[in-house]
Amino acid sequence: RQCVEYALKAQPLKLYIPKNPVQYKFWSIINSTGFEYVMFVLILLNTVTLAVQHYEQSKTFSDVMDILNMVFTGLFTAEMLLKLLALRLRHYFVDAWNSFDALIVVGSVVDIVVTEFSSGEDSSRVSITFFRLFRVMRLVKLLNKGEGIRTLLWTFIKSLQALPYVALLIAMIFFIYAVIGMQTFGKIAMQDNTQINRNNNFQTFPQAVLLLFRCATGEAWQEIMLASLPGKRCDPESDYEPGEEFSCGSNFAIVYFISFFMLCAFLIINLFVAVIMDNFDYLTRDWSILGPHHLDEFKRIWSEYDPEAKGRIKHLDVVALLRRIQPPLGFGKLCPHRVACKRLVAMNMPLNADGMVTFNATLFALVRTALKIKTEGNPEQENEELRVIIKKIWKRMKPKLLDEVIPPHEEEEVTVGKFYATFLIQDYFRKFRKRKEKGALAVESESPNPSAVQLCKAGLKTLQDLGPEMRLALNKDLEEEEEEE
Repeated sequence: RQCVEYALKAQPLKLYIPKNPVQYKFWSIINSTGFEYVMFVLILLNTVTLAVQHYEQSKTFSDVMDILNMVFTGLFTAEMLLKLLALRLRHYFVDAWNSFDALIVVGSVVDIVVTEFSSGEDSSRVSITFFRLFRVMRLVKLLNKGEGIRTLLWTFIKSLQALPYVALLIAMIFFIYAVIGMQTFGKIAMQDNTQINRNNNFQTFPQAVLLLFRCATGEAWQEIMLASLPGKRCDPESDYEPGEEFSCGSNFAIVYFISFFMLCAFLIINLFVAVIMDNFDYLTRDWSILGPHHLDEFKRIWSEYDPEAKGRIKHLDVVALLRRIQPPLGFGKLCPHRVACKRLVAMNMPLNADGMVTFNATLFALVRTALKIKTEGNPEQENEELRVIIKKIWKRMKPKLLDEVIPPHEEEEVTVGKFYATFLIQDYFRKFRKRKEKGALAVESESPNPSAVQLCKAGLKTLQDLGPEMRLALNKDLEEEEEEE
């Protein structure tokens, strides 16, 4: 359902391509693979310079590190300026990663300026320490490099959607235990030689929550429990009775702390792990199963064929587009051209009268085929049933969009599949004629009539059904060529 909803509601991305020749040169540089690899290497080298710094390093070593920091800052500043020249200010900040890069560059430049020109050491110590954080933040740019890292990042983001419910459960448990602890152990006197001291106590709600958080980590929780047993000294400001100075504490501490630690150690922490592992397992368990995380790749590659985000591309670009998209949504680079055409025949993708295909119709056809949604049986009947189902689930969907992704049945309906079926038939006739000529079995009277080939070219609306003999021969021929390829 998520994939279908994404296909129906998604919008194409607008890819900015400058028209100015000089600006276009800068744009081609920043979008080249070599530029991306260079920036990746610079980030790794910068990481190494941060890692080799150590305590009590010599002045010469520190000076070299400072010079390298200036060099890297200059290179990253040059990267930002190149992107600004290529994209201009308005389009540069559209990408969140560019905004993050600009923040790092500005912070790094301020770090150098403050470090070099600050006169008072004490007054500048805090600011220098703060701005040096931008050096470390350069490592975050690695998250935008590599498919594996992006998968982990996507897992973390998707996990955050379920974590609020887990966090709410944890907050309820901490609140209940904190209130019970204040009522039961809040009168115990604070002593520095015990685990109930000025840093660990139940006298206020915030202090009780901090103490419980420490117990949840497993740090000396049993000693805190023993310090809360009966016979402990009461706080002088509490309302204990005369002669009952050592009457604070309770045997309930055993049940209280053990139950809380068991909940935290075996339930709460495992809930966090379970949510993250479930999302990660969903992403990596089987790449042949289509999921919502596969669909962003379609938008990104579509924008290269439709940079103005008009939502329409030529039907001749469909095969090239789908071969660039990896399975299970696309065909992949290793898919032979004729096999890709054969798969398109079965997709029943609508084709406009001007020879264009639309964004939502193409994505919906891919999702429908990958998930096998109403793809068996009579196409007209399956389409009508799917239209009824979509209307029931998404009642506010515009009829125009529904007709775009699943056109109503028409006698002269044209689809991308019929076009590529014509292409395959023509290709079959060419190969068939070539084989006949090689075997010296063909004569002029048996060669294909040119008018018949011309009929295939114009047969988008008239050539819809093949005879059983022709279909069997075509399928057999394609299967043999697939094995050879």
